[in-house]
Amino acid sequence: MSDAVESDVQNTEVNVTEEKVIRWVSLTPLTPLERDCATTVMLKILDGKCKMKDAEKVVMTWLYDAIRNEPGELFDQSMHDFISGARGVDLEEMRMAVYEQRLLAETRLSRPVMKRFKAMIRDKGLFD
Repeated sequence: MSDAVESDVQNTEVNVTEEKVIRWVSLTPLTPLERDCATTVMLKILDGKCKMKDAEKVVMTWLYDAIRNEPGELFDQSMHDFISGARGVDLEEMRMAVYEQRLLAETRLSRPVMKRFKAMIRDKGLFD
C-alpha cells in the first residue's frame, strides 16, 4: 500500500489500517454470499460506480484482498482472476469488460442482500 493511499485513509473520518481489516476478517468471518458482496463492491470500485467515500473504498479494497481466496456462493476463481487482471492494467483498456462484469455481479445479487451486507460491515465496526 502506498504512503499516499495510507495517508488519505488516515486524513478522513475513517481511521482504519490494512492490518485492522485483516484482523476484523479473522474475527468476523464472512459467509460465501457476503464474500460475493465484497467482490461486487470491488467491481464497483474498479468501474468508478461505487458511491462510498474514498477512504471507505480503500478499506473495502483491503477487505476484498483479505477474502478473495475464500470461496463465494455465486462467483468462482475466474471472477477473482478477472479482477486481478483489471487491477494490473490501464483501466481504460478494460473499462467495458469491468462494466459488464459489474452488471453481471449486481444482477446476480439482489439489492436487499447488498444492503444487508453493507449494514453488517458498518454495524460490526469495519470502518471504526
